[in-house]
Parts: sequence; structure tokens; C-alpha cells
Amino acid sequence: MSKQNYDVLKLENQLCFPLYACSRQIIRKYHKYLEELNLTYTQYIAMLVFWEVGKINVKELGKRLYLDSGTLTPLLKSLEEKGFVRRYRSKEDERVLLVEITDSGKALREQAVTVPEKMHGCMNLTKEEALTLYKLLYKALS
Repeated sequence: MSKQNYDVLKLENQLCFPLYACSRQIIRKYHKYLEELNLTYTQYIAMLVFWEVGKINVKELGKRLYLDSGTLTPLLKSLEEKGFVRRYRSKEDERVLLVEITDSGKALREQAVTVPEKMHGCMNLTKEEALTLYKLLYKALS
């Protein structure tokens, strides 16, 4: 087999690598802003959903965040221990676990409102480039 056939295995030819490296770098940049809120990045994206909808079942939350139950269970337990959400079983169907934002979780929203703007300042992209990247990433997810 010629050397040329192995070019597909070069790191520089992998789309997955810059996506992975960029994701790690962005999450690292979020850290300093989220530390002030006592949130990890994964907790932050969960709180974004709670700030938007207020109450959601765990299965739907997992779909929205692309997370499995093995990741969600400790995440939600931690958010509940911090007082930002509460978990309870649906009265209609006990198999369904619901999660609802608390007043403390709602109050945290006021502190978090500046995070997106701060993060935009950390990115070396114009607004148009960021919008194009956003659309392409969601296209790749579908």
C-alpha cells in the first residue's frame, strides 16, 4: 500500500480533531465565568434549558443536551444539592422523573446573563462567522 493511502489517517485530515480541540478550549474559557456561578459547563447548559422551560422530564432534557442518563443523574443530583433544581416523580406516571427549577435557580439567571457576551469576546470570530459555524454544527448534529 502506498504512503498516499494513509493520508486519511493524518491528524490534520480529521474533521473530528479541530471540533474536539475547539470544544475543549471553549469549555476551558467558560470555566472562569462559570466558577463565579458555582457551575460546571455541563451544569450551565442544563441550567440554560431550565431557565428557558422551567420544568422538563429527564428523558427530554437528555435529548436536548445530547446526554445519556448516566451523565444526567449525577449532574441533576449536584444541581439539586446546590438548590438550583428539584427532582420528583410525575403523579401521572411514576416512571417519569421531572426536574423543575427552584427560586434559587431562577435567581442565578440574573448572574449568568452576562456569560454569553463575555464568551463572545473570547472568540476570534465575527458575528457572521459565529452564526455560520453555529448553523454548520447543528447541521452536522442532525
